[in-house]
Amino acid sequence: MSSSAEDREPGTLRDNAAEESSGATCAGESSSKHESACAGSEIKSRAVVKYSAAPPPTSYALLQEKTDLKLPPANWLRENPQLGSAGTTVLGSSSKSKPFSSFGMAYEFIDCIGDDVDVVSDSENIKKLLKIPYSKSHVSMAVHRVGRTLLLDELDIQELFMRSSQTGDWAWLKEFYQRLIDQKWQRKKKSKEHWYQKAILSKFLYYSINGDGAAEPVPDNLNEPEGGNEAEEYSSSWPTAFTSAASDIEDSDAPKQGSVSVDTQFALGQVTSVPKEQNLPMLFDEGESSQGLRNDFVRNIMWTFEDIHMLVGSNMPIFGGGRYPAVSLRLRDNNKPINILTGIDYWLDNLMCNVPELVMCFHVNGIVQKYEMIKTEEIPHLENSNFSTRVVKDIAQNILSFLKSNCTKEGHTYWLFKASGSDIVKLYDLTTLCEEAEEEKCQNPFTLPVAVLLYRVASNLMLKARQNRKHYGTIRTLLLNCVKLLDEERHPQIMASAHYMLSELFQLDEPPKGDADESLRAGGSEDSYSDEEEEEEEEEEEELTEDSDENCSYSSSSLQDDSKAVAVIRSVWELSVPEKYKSTHQIRPSGVFPVSQDKEERCRHVLSYVLKGLKAVDGTIKKESDLPAADPNTPIPLKYEDKSATAACAAEQGISLLLDRERPLQVDQKHPTRSGMIPCSWQHRMKLQLFLKASKAYYVLSDAATNLLKYGRALRYIKLSLQCYDAYCSVSGTLNPHVLQFHSQCLSLCGDIQLMLAQNANNRAAYLEEYSYQTKADQEILHSLQRESSCQAFSMATDLAMDPEYQLFVSSKCYEAAYELVISEALKDDATDQLPQVLKRLGNIRNEMGVYHMNQAAAMQTEKEVKTSVSIAEQEMWKKSFSFFEKGIKDFEAIADSTNTALLLCNTGRLMRICAQAHCAVSADQSRGEFSPEEALYYNKAIDYYSRALKSLASRVNHPAVWDSVNWELSTTYFTLATLLQDYAPLSRKAQEQIEREVTEAMMKSLKYCDLQTESARQPLYQYRAATIHHRLASMYHSCYRNQVGDEHLRKQHRSLAELHYGKAVCLFVSLKDAPCELLRTLLERVAFAEFTMAGQTSNAAKLKSLTGAMELMAETRWAFQLIHKELLEEQMALMEPGAAGSAQSPDVAGGSTSGLNLPEVMKLIAVFEPSFSFLLLQLIKLMTTMKRKPSSKDEERLKTYKNVYSKLLRAEKSAPLLSRVELHTELLQQLTPQTGSDDTHSR
Repeated sequence: MSSSAEDREPGTLRDNAAEESSGATCAGESSSKHESACAGSEIKSRAVVKYSAAPPPTSYALLQEKTDLKLPPANWLRENPQLGSAGTTVLGSSSKSKPFSSFGMAYEFIDCIGDDVDVVSDSENIKKLLKIPYSKSHVSMAVHRVGRTLLLDELDIQELFMRSSQTGDWAWLKEFYQRLIDQKWQRKKKSKEHWYQKAILSKFLYYSINGDGAAEPVPDNLNEPEGGNEAEEYSSSWPTAFTSAASDIEDSDAPKQGSVSVDTQFALGQVTSVPKEQNLPMLFDEGESSQGLRNDFVRNIMWTFEDIHMLVGSNMPIFGGGRYPAVSLRLRDNNKPINILTGIDYWLDNLMCNVPELVMCFHVNGIVQKYEMIKTEEIPHLENSNFSTRVVKDIAQNILSFLKSNCTKEGHTYWLFKASGSDIVKLYDLTTLCEEAEEEKCQNPFTLPVAVLLYRVASNLMLKARQNRKHYGTIRTLLLNCVKLLDEERHPQIMASAHYMLSELFQLDEPPKGDADESLRAGGSEDSYSDEEEEEEEEEEEELTEDSDENCSYSSSSLQDDSKAVAVIRSVWELSVPEKYKSTHQIRPSGVFPVSQDKEERCRHVLSYVLKGLKAVDGTIKKESDLPAADPNTPIPLKYEDKSATAACAAEQGISLLLDRERPLQVDQKHPTRSGMIPCSWQHRMKLQLFLKASKAYYVLSDAATNLLKYGRALRYIKLSLQCYDAYCSVSGTLNPHVLQFHSQCLSLCGDIQLMLAQNANNRAAYLEEYSYQTKADQEILHSLQRESSCQAFSMATDLAMDPEYQLFVSSKCYEAAYELVISEALKDDATDQLPQVLKRLGNIRNEMGVYHMNQAAAMQTEKEVKTSVSIAEQEMWKKSFSFFEKGIKDFEAIADSTNTALLLCNTGRLMRICAQAHCAVSADQSRGEFSPEEALYYNKAIDYYSRALKSLASRVNHPAVWDSVNWELSTTYFTLATLLQDYAPLSRKAQEQIEREVTEAMMKSLKYCDLQTESARQPLYQYRAATIHHRLASMYHSCYRNQVGDEHLRKQHRSLAELHYGKAVCLFVSLKDAPCELLRTLLERVAFAEFTMAGQTSNAAKLKSLTGAMELMAETRWAFQLIHKELLEEQMALMEPGAAGSAQSPDVAGGSTSGLNLPEVMKLIAVFEPSFSFLLLQLIKLMTTMKRKPSSKDEERLKTYKNVYSKLLRAEKSAPLLSRVELHTELLQQLTPQTGSDDTHSR
């Protein structure tokens, strides 16, 4: 060893190196990060150790001079984690990387793939690429693209063609190679010198770890603390390098994917439910892993070289300890100077592994001469090995840009090739060449690993997509490229899983948000991810690249095989020119996902992927011919027929099936399903997910159709949804709470649809047409469902019946089943938010059924000609209606829904009124008897329910519309009760006075609920009712006053009450301005009351006063006549319009009126008015004429007016048209107005 080696300082990076060496991960860690920059260098380099399977670096042994490396040490070729595979190369473990080494790293660090890393490769491949301009040796690498990541693997042509001779694989590539590249291809054998150098390097490394230079074995316990546990724990994924004989390893290097069935290798649960990337299932077994599909590197490093991010695998042994915590150990022949290729090799190895120094051991013919230590940053300046690091950086950037610009298609295998001694580098698309060769897809051994990698990257992104939907576009692209590569018959499990994940990308339970709303058709994305557009875009980019003067350094017209090459580098020295090649292809934008705003379109996408997934699964189970045939002796159940007994029985049986599905199923997991599927197999798990996804998609379609009022279509979709759920239940051992919760939602929606169908019976033909239509995709999905289930469990709930009553019944049973699910043990904690909704639906359907039976009872009552007694059928309808109302009230009370509780109480009150009306006995001549006790009972019950409804609402503020409705009904019930008591008084059972008290009490309560102050649509109705109540009370007190004998005090009370109510009735009728007949009748009754009062008077003065008062009241009738006159004129004008029937004459009294005026009633009232008016005038004229006292001038004027009016009244023609008579009366009453002084009495 030279003195310079002893005295040399470790260098500026020793501390960082020491940090790495001391922090090398043990077997249980997943990653260890150590960063450094290459100090004192022109380039930027940073290395982060992601994983290290090696134990902490130990000091190397300095061999004594004259040590003979040709002699093997005692520990030679024994497994040692310190060396990994580096020391065993002589016995067959080739130093070159395996054909799938980058895939092993990509599988292990799936988070880095697609976005964060530019290149994934073995360090040997990286070095070989960066040495292209300096080396004459050939380069052959396979390149694959995943997002912006390129995977580089050595493609050993000699090995492939040797394999092709044995198996026939790659025959098309061999023929292409011989025809266009090397017509006289033959396998080149390694020289003896090559194997000699390998052997002494291996012996040198084992000597260096042995430490004594003697041929003694290393003690076994040295490896126990570090390597023993590590090897045991990582035996499945991080094996030691030396695991088989040379012949075995040589055979294993040949790809075998084309002949290996994936069914036994690939296992996938529900991808989106995997919480961590480490828990994703292993995709390949040990047989495939030995072919290079697992990570066999001692360490994996995230290396940033300038702006290039690379995930690199390295097996370089690193030693340390003492003054030199991290160094690399090299063996050199002292007779051969270090050339530029070796210098670049050593420099790049140290950069990648973050090793600051290099220890060089020189030998002559295997005899150790000396050691020398060199700092990493000094390597580029060594004698005979001087190179520019900046040029190496430019080479790296140009190669990466060249590959990224031309390796544009995910899933394609590209071949980067440079022949030995040539300066031309070519890039071929092997996937396209394979297709042109008309060979099967499986002939490309990279197809399966690439597809699986695309799938795993998509799976990993799927976990992130739950928080960030920007990944959806990327996931979709990865999966579409994955399924494009694979054959469904050969790889059904990956195909099924990929299609399921594609269906998961479409959110069915929420509207699209944010950037994902933009559809590709509207967006300006450069990469649309549709196959046709992507290919066209790539072709355009290639053409631009070929025609560009700036990038003219590679062309497809340079050599004889240029027509097959994707791109060509004309001279390797062009790679040294800074920024000679620029990446013009945008690998992947922000991840645009074509989400449509249309729910139906999104669901159709989901169902198309579900169908493809089901086809992939079904293809692995049984053929159609193996399915059980239908039994010809078993009748097919028909739909519901309108026979109550049969229907009720069938319906109850159907409902039991609904409820059976709510409980966790106990399926025998030991026996195959109906289609022959083995429980717990991948087919079983995949079908469960696909069935559930299809059920959810159909549910969303049904909900959307319901919102569009397409109830026939909605019922068809919910039927398919429940059929999917039925199939799910048939293959599922247990039902998870979220599945049961979704099922309750399906049942609720089914109930909604059946309710809507019952309420819209007029469009039944259109609904039937919608219900009967079925797409081809729906038929194929149903066919797949029927492989596992009869799909008849919910047929009762989803059939389109023709009877509204049965549809209401089905709807209620659906809601009841949903309710049973929600309150079940499995969902009692998870469905608390859903319970109020289900109870509200349940209360609503019970209200609907109660109303339906109530209306049926009312129809029966109307159809009866003679109402003598209540029929049994009516009573049954009442009972059913009352039962539904009671249950509905309990449902709404359970969720404290006071508004709907009030509405159901109001409907119950209406039912009580119908019951009361049914107990009204009407004879054949339409005359009815006294007010019966049964009527009184039911009216009082109705009042109780209305009062409870108002109590439930508490105040009008909570819900004004419902409050007003209930208030009106309560007022109406009191009014009806009082009217019937008054008009059909039960005198046979009660005294007149008692009846009068009850009538007064009921009328006053009705008046109490007449809201005259609040402005609303009902205000005129309230005013009319209040006026009518006052009129009726006045009439009743008028009658009492006339009939009362003896008790003068009571008579005075009745008189004052009658006058009070008459006055209020007149005021209200006048304010209405649309009730002239009622106003006229009230005034005439009031005049009659005044006349009756005058009859008991004896003095002329008192009589004159009473007559004058009566005349004032009579003058007020002009308001009524003015209203009548106005309506008659409007009617006459309408008849005079062109095209109107009839003439301008007054309409016939018997013919009625088009204006709503009751002409017969008007005629009757005028017939009463004229004699009464004439009588009053006559009496006044007589009394004023016979007065003894001298009349004043005012009295004389009044007398003259009375005589004039009386004269005109007597001369009026009794047969004159009604309009003329009304005009005369209005004129005469107007003449009396100034004299009576009552012109503005009621004008306000």
